[in-house]
Amino acid sequence: MMTNIYPDLYQFTDVLEPIKLSMHQYLLNTEEPVLIQTGAVPQAQATLPMLKELLGDRPLKYILISHFESDECGGLSLVLKEYPNAVAVCSEVTARQLWGFGIAQKVEIKKPGDTLSGKDFEFEVIAYPSAEMHLWEGVLFMEKKRGIFFSSDLMFSMGETHGQVMETTWEDALKASGAEQIPVPYVQKKLIDDLNTLSPAFVASGHGACLKIV
Repeated sequence: MMTNIYPDLYQFTDVLEPIKLSMHQYLLNTEEPVLIQTGAVPQAQATLPMLKELLGDRPLKYILISHFESDECGGLSLVLKEYPNAVAVCSEVTARQLWGFGIAQKVEIKKPGDTLSGKDFEFEVIAYPSAEMHLWEGVLFMEKKRGIFFSSDLMFSMGETHGQVMETTWEDALKASGAEQIPVPYVQKKLIDDLNTLSPAFVASGHGACLKIV
């Protein structure tokens, strides 16, 4: 499934059965297109035909990966077969996994506080301690020109949620997020403090409804 869910932003969704978990990937469809997450192999296989339809002859510039987990980057090798010049952007820990497993060679490491800029986008990089990977540091991305926060697994819900957008405040979105589930207090506080500095207009979730911030 594919939906133009926000200006310049396309959402691709595959539903994982039987648990009804929506797996979202996103394309920021600008002059230099950026894919956010690849999904696992089945999701990438479903997404690629739609991605090629949108891009036509244009190359994919970047693939943003929040952390090393199957639904974030499991399909990366498939995407790179179609777009071999695309650069994977991720944390140092994730880069080591991508290199070590031979998944990708063109990798750009980003640290919290870094930016990733192009002709029509500017991403801010936020630290993301990922509980799935033993608190190995991942990264979250905020596209500042459009106010899109890509929340990965931080804002999570079950169900078939393709194309769904809910209205909420940023304060309520943070209260309902998984930030407070991080088991190390100072790590939890740092993430919440970082998120409180953001002012997104839209949250593109990895799983669940997207959020329009009002």
